[in-house]
Amino acid sequence: MEKMQELEKMLAQRPYQLVVSKPAGQERYQKIVLADKGDYYQAAQYTAQQVFHKNLRQEELPGYLAELLGERYLQLAAWTAGEEYSFRVTKKGKLLVHRGKKGGSAPAPQESHNRQKNYLLKEGMEIPPLVDMGIFTGEGKIVRSMYDKYRQINRFVELIDDALRDMKPRELHILDFGCGKSYLTFVLYYFLTQVRGIPVQMVGLDLKEAVIRHCNETAERYGYAGLHFELGNIDGYQAAFPVDMVVTLHACDTATDFALFNAVNWGARMIFSAPCCQHELAGQMEGGALSLLTRYGIVKERTAALLTDALRANLLTCCGYQTQLLEFVELEHTPKNLLIRAVKGPVSPERRRQALEEVQAACRAFSLSPTLLRLLEEKGIVGPKF
Repeated sequence: MEKMQELEKMLAQRPYQLVVSKPAGQERYQKIVLADKGDYYQAAQYTAQQVFHKNLRQEELPGYLAELLGERYLQLAAWTAGEEYSFRVTKKGKLLVHRGKKGGSAPAPQESHNRQKNYLLKEGMEIPPLVDMGIFTGEGKIVRSMYDKYRQINRFVELIDDALRDMKPRELHILDFGCGKSYLTFVLYYFLTQVRGIPVQMVGLDLKEAVIRHCNETAERYGYAGLHFELGNIDGYQAAFPVDMVVTLHACDTATDFALFNAVNWGARMIFSAPCCQHELAGQMEGGALSLLTRYGIVKERTAALLTDALRANLLTCCGYQTQLLEFVELEHTPKNLLIRAVKGPVSPERRRQALEEVQAACRAFSLSPTLLRLLEEKGIVGPKF
């Protein structure tokens, strides 16, 4: 416990280089040098004659180093911009930690390792939502222990900005379904209006009255005149304006399907959806010839979740959207998730037919009846005409 706490305190200072050395036994690698690459750390693992590389996410480092230090190696050194750390394990297994001012013999940061990625939301910007979230200080500096969340939020904004780049919209009307506490809603509104200079009318929708009240008060405090929040259900919601973009992050299970259906029905030009809790198909799946994928509970659950989002992506393609499934690291959970990004046309009739045929084949193979397919068929948006 003490070792992990000390490592986490050190890593919170974002060291630019770490060196693990002095093997405790017969180790393959004589030393391991880790360098900060901005979005990840690269570990160079040295044998007597070769070096092997592996990449590690920031959140993987504490466990990785804790496994090495004391169990397999007896020494760890680390350097930040102004300090250096020394971890040493004695013969009796005691951990000694020293922290001091960086000396003249410290390795120099390599420019390519120390250069910050050119994020869209830059350090020094006055972004009230990031201050309230504890990601920026009041002076606009990144809180180092929150760097991962800062990176994740920028990734989300980049995915949306990429879709907007060719459209060059004069204004945007946006609906955010299942907005919750609306961290990303506020950040997205800031980015579009303050960074990109696009006039925005944006509505956040949620079922929790207290959440809606709090979000409206926050929007007023920020001075975000084009952003307001309403109490309501995704199913059957009537938009008061033509919808350009629909955002739905972590709408649970089939709530995502209703959000996607509404987006298609309104002819929204852009859809961004990070699905959550894909339980519907897991309860329907029958393996047949593919029973191996349904025999084991955990495999069935994961297969059903991935299949759910693949079917959704294909159905959006069938509806005339250029659709991608992208890796999206969301804010409040550690597992990686998928983001469905769908941008309106052009999609050839042949591709749309193929997408629907693939959906139908998968449904036959696993005895599935997904909600989004049913909704689109009932509305006549997909069906025999394809």
